[in-house]
Amino acid sequence: MAALRAAGIDSAGIDVRRLMAAALALPEAQLLARPEAQLPPERARIFASYVARRCAREPVSRILGAREFYGRSFAVSAATLDPRPESETLIEASVEIVGLEDWSALPLRILDIGTGTGCLLLTLLSELPQATGLGTDLSGAALEVARENATALGLGQRVAWRTTDLLENVAGNFHIVISNPPYLSSAEIATLEPEVSRFDPRLALDGGTDGLEIFRRLSTRLFEVVPNGWIVLEVGHDQADRVAQMFAPGCAAHVRFYRDVSGRRRCVAVRTRN
Repeated sequence: MAALRAAGIDSAGIDVRRLMAAALALPEAQLLARPEAQLPPERARIFASYVARRCAREPVSRILGAREFYGRSFAVSAATLDPRPESETLIEASVEIVGLEDWSALPLRILDIGTGTGCLLLTLLSELPQATGLGTDLSGAALEVARENATALGLGQRVAWRTTDLLENVAGNFHIVISNPPYLSSAEIATLEPEVSRFDPRLALDGGTDGLEIFRRLSTRLFEVVPNGWIVLEVGHDQADRVAQMFAPGCAAHVRFYRDVSGRRRCVAVRTRN
């Protein structure tokens, strides 16, 4: 624990418990019930390697290869963004929207642009058993992880994946389009915590000079694939109004904002209509 604290890691105690449990192949709850548990030599070497990686500021989720999101475990890799609690705001917004629209009995079609691990789309498919989905990503390696997660959750038959740039080669009408696009400015990335700047793929972070490049690109075509439904987007903490203005001219001026666990407006939802 002292080594992690010396490396500037505030969550040292929590991280040590998680890494110890993983090294022992025990659930954390069982580890806490057995504080006297000793590490056999081989397990001790595994634990030491985990600690060394964490001291280098590699996130615990990447060391262990999985991250919990909305109560489910998702595999992560160097090709994917590490899912974060604030992104759960998109799930809450989408589920609320389905209720508001009285869509619970419809065979919903959901599109996830820049799907990464697939955590957004697969969580929605789990929460909405009548839905099917398409997840797209520019990274084929990321889509391999998404496929793995779909199989692990038993959702492989309800989802398709496509390697493409945003909306290229995507057609058809969807009820909901969700996306957590890159929204950091290029200059901002270097100022982030090492866990993000060193380990999250830049492709999933860099939103151009002002962080809004991908939103501008999406706004030119997104209404083609969701002419009568909802666009649900994750945005930067100070971007909600600007993103809403980009999409407002093409919709029925129905925009909803959703706040994340820190109280920031993290999600912009726009109702489109023919």
